[in-house]
Order: sequence, then structure tokens, then C-alpha cells
Amino acid sequence: MRSADRTQSFDDGRGAGTVLGFPLDGFSLFQSLLLSFAAAFFTFFLTTFVAIISLLVWNVLGGHNVNFADTYRYVGLPAGLLVLVVALPYFGALWIRAKMRK
Repeated sequence: MRSADRTQSFDDGRGAGTVLGFPLDGFSLFQSLLLSFAAAFFTFFLTTFVAIISLLVWNVLGGHNVNFADTYRYVGLPAGLLVLVVALPYFGALWIRAKMRK
């Protein structure tokens, strides 16, 4: 088999993209929902961690007394919900596109 024949069998021209090397084609509904909620979960905890560390520095160096619960309410929750609102339609569209191809 020639080299051109082998590459043609792997690339069927559908244009499925990748994110960080992971193919974005062929997700099931469960996988799409899981990826959406995992992205929101990760974003919530990462932004909350950064906000807590930043608030700790702010409180110690500035002599302030800001409540650490504000980091969850005003930073982590909005960031997690924003990612969820963006990720659900994105991964849902990928799932619908995969269903329409079959």
C-alpha cells in the first residue's frame, strides 16, 4: 500500500477538530454532559483556589478582614456557571453533529 493510500484512509475529510490533541468527534450524550460538567467543576475549584490565595494575601498585607466565603460566591460560582453555559451548547453541538453524520 502506498503512503498516500494509508493517509487517505485515516483522513476522510470530515474536518473533526481536536482540543489539546483529543479528537472532538464521536462523543455520546453522556460523554458530552460529563465533559461539560467536568470543565465547570474544574473551573469552579481553580478560580476559587486562586481567589482564596489572592484574598489571603490581600487580608494579610493590607490589614483587611474580608470573608473567605465571598470567594465561592463572587468568583468560583460565576466562573463555573459561565463555563457550564458555554460548554453545554458546545459539546451538545458536537454530539448533534456526530449524530447527524451517522
